[in-house]
Amino acid sequence: MTATTNTAPPQRKRDRSLGLYRLLDPAVLADPYPLYDRLRTEEPVYWDAVLHAWVVTRYQDVVTVLQRCSAARTPDADHLATMGLEAFNPIANVLQRQMIFMDPPGHTRIRRLASSAFTPHRVERLRHHIQEITDSRIAAVRKSGRMDVVTDLAVPVPATVIAELHGLPEGDREQIHAWTSDFAEVIGNFQFNPDRIPQALTAMKELTGYFQGAIRGCPHHLNEGLVTGLLAAEDRGDKLSEEDVIANSLLTMSGGQETTSILIGNSALTVLRNPDQLRMLRADPSLIPAAIEEVLRFESPIQYTARLAAEDIELGGQTIRKRQAVMAVLAAANRDPERFPNPDRMDIRRENNRHLAFGWAAHFCFGAPLARLEAQIALESLLRLPNLHLDSAPLVWHDNQGFRGLKSLPITFGEAQTGAEIDRAGGAE
Repeated sequence: MTATTNTAPPQRKRDRSLGLYRLLDPAVLADPYPLYDRLRTEEPVYWDAVLHAWVVTRYQDVVTVLQRCSAARTPDADHLATMGLEAFNPIANVLQRQMIFMDPPGHTRIRRLASSAFTPHRVERLRHHIQEITDSRIAAVRKSGRMDVVTDLAVPVPATVIAELHGLPEGDREQIHAWTSDFAEVIGNFQFNPDRIPQALTAMKELTGYFQGAIRGCPHHLNEGLVTGLLAAEDRGDKLSEEDVIANSLLTMSGGQETTSILIGNSALTVLRNPDQLRMLRADPSLIPAAIEEVLRFESPIQYTARLAAEDIELGGQTIRKRQAVMAVLAAANRDPERFPNPDRMDIRRENNRHLAFGWAAHFCFGAPLARLEAQIALESLLRLPNLHLDSAPLVWHDNQGFRGLKSLPITFGEAQTGAEIDRAGGAE
């Protein structure tokens, strides 16, 4: 949902097979990198007539977009009315108050107040607790010799951690996770699948009502955490409105849950698919932080982000006009051979791995320290299990094109294994 001008670039023959709409094809969604490679090579700044947006795929061009283009891309009520989309006003009203859809100074103000909950020092203090949660999840399935990394570990651990950070009661967390998962569809999928909007509207209504009830009627229902911190925060006499607190609580809840869950699942998959990397990690667990960074580059949880041109920009031989939409494909930039040698190879010893998975500059994800820590703990804990194998079941990716993650990842484990068995385990899919 991007407030863009309807002005299209001068017409010329374009290869429509390069459009991002092709991610609707399950085969392309399962492996989007050949499409990204073609875009980068053939038309690195490509006008997508289906999305009415420019698609940018080279690393340096994506950085330029993130630096120079506007994040304030949510349409207002008048804009929605001109498109006949008045029903989406409730979602737009919430998105407009979220910091990721703002430019300074509004973005700076809210980010400064919210980011205090996610400082590296504060996150590091959670290490022991996150390890306890992870250990308990693995212990629950250990005797069976099987687990689904996604449903048994990658979903419940971040859901528990992020709910505790927000001060939400334990008994409410399962329902809140269901709501935030539905709400996340707005950010990842709206431009491709508008049919999902009713479900997202319902989730947003329920979440908003939940927070309003806790804030207005039962403030004691909330434990000390990000929500109460935002309510109490004051900057030179300026305080956030209730609407701002709720909107950005929804953002940090969904962002802290969905992307971290995906990162944990992608980390397990990528390491098990690359037996040489698995062997190195087991021999030297100190490489696990570097492995997570390489997974972020290699299988970026967030595939793309949208911006609006704040002014006319010349990029890749094209003129992007003011107020035209731009899709910055982070996953394509993270496999740009001009920036990363041998980009399609997983290499946990890769040097100068400045990927764009968490964004860039002012909009760099302030939840990155927490996501990194949870993924590191999850991967290290999984690697303690002997004889890890990927199940033979086919992989099924979520059909949310904006987020690259698996619906499930069954694995088996058992007795200690030999080097040859590690090779076979990495080759299984």
